Amino acid sequence: MDLRNCRKCGRIFGYSGVGPVICENCKKEAEERFQKVKDFIRDNPATSINDVAEECEVTVQQIKQWVREERLEFSKESGVVFHCENCGAPIRSGRFCENCKNQMANELGNMYEKPKPKNTAPLKIGHEEDRMRFMGKKK
Repeated sequence: MDLRNCRKCGRIFGYSGVGPVICENCKKEAEERFQKVKDFIRDNPATSINDVAEECEVTVQQIKQWVREERLEFSKESGVVFHCENCGAPIRSGRFCENCKNQMANELGNMYEKPKPKNTAPLKIGHEEDRMRFMGKKK
C-alpha cells in the first residue's frame, strides 16, 4: 500500500491499488450521493436526468457514469435514453444492448480453437517406397 493524495479533497491516504484514487471519506460521500440519486429516481420515475442532477446536487456526468456502470437505470416513463456504444440501439442502463453483449460473448467464446484429436493412424512400415535410398548402390 502506498501513500497518495485524494483526487477530490487532496488529503493523503493509504492507497491499496484498487479502484479510484480517492480517500475513504470521499468514497463514503460519493456512495451517499449515489444512494440519494437512486432513491430520488425510485420515488420520481418520470423525472429527467437534468432534474435528478439539480435536485440531488450531482453532475449529469456522474449520473451517466453510474448508468454506464449499470448501477442506475431510468424508467421508460422518464424519457431518458442512452445508446449502445456499439450499434446505437436505445438502452436504459450499461454501455451495450443485449444483442451486442451476446454477440461479444459469443465472439470471445469462439476465439479459442477447440483442440483437435491427434492423428492416430498407424505408420506404414516395410513398404518399398518408404525405404531410405543411397545413391550409387543397388540392392
